[in-house]
Amino acid sequence: MLTRFPILLVGALLAVPGFASELVCLKTGFCLHADSHTQKGANLRLQVGSGSIEIPPADIAGITSEPSSPANRPEPVKASVANTDPRLLLAEAAEAEGIDADFVRSVARVESGFRPDAVSSKGALGLMQLMPGTAKELAVDPMQARENALGGAKYLRALLLRYHYNSALALAAYNAGPGAVARFGGVPPYAETRNYVLKVTREYDRLRAERARALKAAAMHAPKPGNRDGAEAAEEN
Repeated sequence: MLTRFPILLVGALLAVPGFASELVCLKTGFCLHADSHTQKGANLRLQVGSGSIEIPPADIAGITSEPSSPANRPEPVKASVANTDPRLLLAEAAEAEGIDADFVRSVARVESGFRPDAVSSKGALGLMQLMPGTAKELAVDPMQARENALGGAKYLRALLLRYHYNSALALAAYNAGPGAVARFGGVPPYAETRNYVLKVTREYDRLRAERARALKAAAMHAPKPGNRDGAEAAEEN
């Protein structure tokens, strides 16, 4: 049974909106990128984009600083009025809820292939494949792409909090419902749900690996401090 995402390339940046400077890894194996953290009562408050999350220190395995690099900067989130690209809508929603955009995008890719008009045989709707009842509880219109993305991100955040950032349980609940997770005491033994958790995990890992390669390539081509690049040297000659 899956109990967590594997931690791939710790220190590589996830595509969270905003410039993250800290990698916060929890004991469940799930990692978040935060702009900063502060003490809030008995908890640590993580600032993630325009949102924040409070986590008990006992749940945190470690916090590491991330190097400043242009490659660490995720794609900018355009103004809401002009933002119609599904991937940017998902990044915007992730920022609003203070969770990792790659995680939200991985779910959307598996759920709908980024299709705002997707409708499943069970009646799930839109980018994040929200059931009408769930969309009503979240107070969003599932046929409006932006609202669908926001609703899905909000629901994912609620599930992550509910399961103490055990991402496999959160995904299982997103697919099969929290009742099934409670009934079986973990990821339900449904083939569909287990395949779903695996697919999202693999997509998430793929995005992590892509970002790690981009970081490595940027580091290889970045000019070293104090050294002149070839163009400057050629001009002087």
